[in-house]
Formats: sequence, C-alpha cells, structure tokens
Amino acid sequence: MRFASLGSGSTGNGLVIEQDSTRLLLDCGFGLRDAIRRIARLGLQPEEINGILVTHEHDDHTGGVFKLANRYRIPVWLTYGTYITSQKLMPKELEFDLHIIDSHQPFSIGNLQIQPYPVPHDAREPVQFTFEDGKHKLGVLTDAGTSTPHIEATLSACDALVLECNHDVDMLHNGPYVRSLKQRVGGRLGHLDNESAATLLGKLDNRKLQHIVAAHLSEKNNHPALVNTALSRTLGCEEHWIGIASQQEGFDWRQIK
Repeated sequence: MRFASLGSGSTGNGLVIEQDSTRLLLDCGFGLRDAIRRIARLGLQPEEINGILVTHEHDDHTGGVFKLANRYRIPVWLTYGTYITSQKLMPKELEFDLHIIDSHQPFSIGNLQIQPYPVPHDAREPVQFTFEDGKHKLGVLTDAGTSTPHIEATLSACDALVLECNHDVDMLHNGPYVRSLKQRVGGRLGHLDNESAATLLGKLDNRKLQHIVAAHLSEKNNHPALVNTALSRTLGCEEHWIGIASQQEGFDWRQIK
C-alpha cells in the first residue's frame, strides 16, 4: 500500500490511497482543473481513480468532489448526513454512482478494506477512515476537535498515520482570527491543536508505525517546527522523521512495507 497527498490545509484537502490496481481519493477540496493538475503531479490520471470517499461537507473537502466524479464517472462514498448537506454542490444529472455509508460499518472497494469512524466536528455526520490491505493499516484523522476512546481504539496499531495538527494554542489565541472563529477552531467540534494531537498519539499502539504525517496545518496559526517538536517528543524520534503535509504540495508517495 502507498499513499500521497494532493494538498492539506484550510483551502483544500485530498489524499490518494493505492493498493495494486485500487486507487481511492479521500476528499477533494480543489477546483476541477487544480485537482487534475495535482493528481497528475502524482503520476496519475483521474480515469485511474476507482472511488472518492468524503469525510464531511465543508468546502475544503468537497469543493471538487462532485465535478471530478461527474466528469470521470467516479463512484462516491459518503454518509447520509454529508449527502444531505452536499446536495447544493451536486450536478442535476449524476453521471456517477453514489453510495451512502454507515459511520461504523466497514466496507471494501477493490483491494482495500475501509473502516469509517465518527469524529467530533461541526459538520452534519463527519467521519474519518482507516484503510487496510490485509497486511498493513493506514489511519487518517483530520477535522476533529477532540479525541475519543473510539478514535484511539480505531487508530491503534497503524503502520502509517495521517494526523491533524491544525494549530498551536498560543498562536491561535494571539493570531488574526476574530474571537468567534478562534472559539470555533479551538473548540470541541473544531480542530486538533499540536499538543492534543501529541497526547492522542501517545495513547496509541505505535509499535508498527512506519510513517506519520502531520496534516491540515493552519498557515496562520501554526508552524511545522512546532509540530515536529510536539510529535517527536511523544514518539521519542528525531524531529525530521515527522512528515508534514503542505497546502500547496501535499506530500509525495509514501510506501508501507
């Protein structure tokens, strides 16, 4: 299994997961032309994507999902709550198959087994996912205001982990956002800060962990060096071992062996 990012942050998110001939796109918060360009940067064409999974309805995750799906007839999987709140983005004539998923029920697409799990976020029915190929497990967690025992159980024993480190608490408090936005971002239904992400990480079984990539960093309220320090301290590893997903470049393919 391998995985790569189209970009990660407040203006657009997308993650590609590949196992043999199965290629899935998790979210697409980019315009159609930009999404195609970012997919090509990874050596792929949209026609090679077998499915798009959607975590929740916010524009930085769904902005390009339905245009891409309609243009290339790519099936889409999402919860009922996300479906209801995303209808304004959908074309009148759907050229793709739409699959409604249960936030707790596992399912398979091609060679990948997928486990959705609910997360606390200010959306209608948000989920995140783990992906398994029978040998390895990739966990993804972004857009969650706090951890839960269920999140920690789901993300334990991953071989690779993409983990939200949205903001530094002090930078958010002293930053340019208005008070209401600061409260939303830092609240229970907002986004994980660096120390909360590190605390969550410390509760997981990380004995198999080959890759960790910090994602959804705020460009105004965080800095990669702060993320590296927080996560490396928890794992007891060198700071440079912590990967960072950027807004513009995402990150290149990472292989799970």
